Amino acid sequence: MPKLHHTRRLATLGRSLRLLRSFPKEQTHPDEFYHGLAADTFTQLDALHHDVKHQPLTGAAVLDVGGGPGYFGAEFAANNCSYISVEPSTAELHSSSLPTPTAVRADGQCLPFATSSFDLTFSSNVAEHIPDPWRMGEEMLRVTRPGGLVVLSYTIWLGPFGGHETGLWQHYVGGAWARDRYSRVHGKPPKNVFGESLFDVSCAEGIHWAQSVRGGTCVGLFPRYHPRWAWWLVKVPVLREFLVSNLVIVIQKNRQI
Repeated sequence: MPKLHHTRRLATLGRSLRLLRSFPKEQTHPDEFYHGLAADTFTQLDALHHDVKHQPLTGAAVLDVGGGPGYFGAEFAANNCSYISVEPSTAELHSSSLPTPTAVRADGQCLPFATSSFDLTFSSNVAEHIPDPWRMGEEMLRVTRPGGLVVLSYTIWLGPFGGHETGLWQHYVGGAWARDRYSRVHGKPPKNVFGESLFDVSCAEGIHWAQSVRGGTCVGLFPRYHPRWAWWLVKVPVLREFLVSNLVIVIQKNRQI
C-alpha cells in the first residue's frame, strides 16, 4: 500500500480543528461550511492523486457521486478539472444559488455512464445515506478508467457524528429513538431520517468491502478528518467504530491485461 506522503502531510492538527469548528455550521451557514469542505476535499484528492498516480489532479475527468448543490463543482472547475456530479435529489440540487450546469440527476447505485469514463470517481458523505453503499462503490469502480482512483468517504454510525443533526449521543440509544426525539423537540423531522435517508454503516463494513472488492486494489484506508498521528485508529477493531468518525477508502482500478 502506498505511503501517501502528500496526503499525510496535509493531515495536521490545525486542519482537523478548523474542520471541527465548521461542522456545526452545515445547516445554519451552509455557504461557509460547504465552500470550506469543497476546498479541503479537492486538496485531499489532489494529494491522493499525487501519491498514487504521481501527477496532479488538474485536468482530470472527475465524477462526484452525490455532489449536491454545486459547491464542489465550483471548486473543481476553478482547478481546471472536467467535473460531473450525480445527485438524485432536486431539492439538494437547488438548495443554493450556485449553478449546477454539469449535474446529472441519477442514482449513485446505477450510474448512467459508460464503463471506464473517469480518471477519478469520488463520493463525500453519501454512503451513510443509502441502503446499499457497496453497490454504489461497485458502480463507482465500473465507471472509473483502469489505473484510476475511486475515493469513497463516509460518516461512521458509532462515531460522534453518526446521528448527524439528531445529536452527539442520542443515536447511541438508537437511531429510531434519536429521530423521534428530534421530531418532538423541534416540531419537525430531521433532515436525515434514520431508516430512510440515514443508515448505520460501520467502519468494519467499509474496510471489508475495500479489501475484497473485485477489479480494484485498496491503496488507502484512513480517517478523513484526523491528524496523521491518529491514523492508526483505523487498524483497531471496535475502537475505530467510535473514534475514526469518517473513513476514507481509496481504491485503484486494476489495469486491464
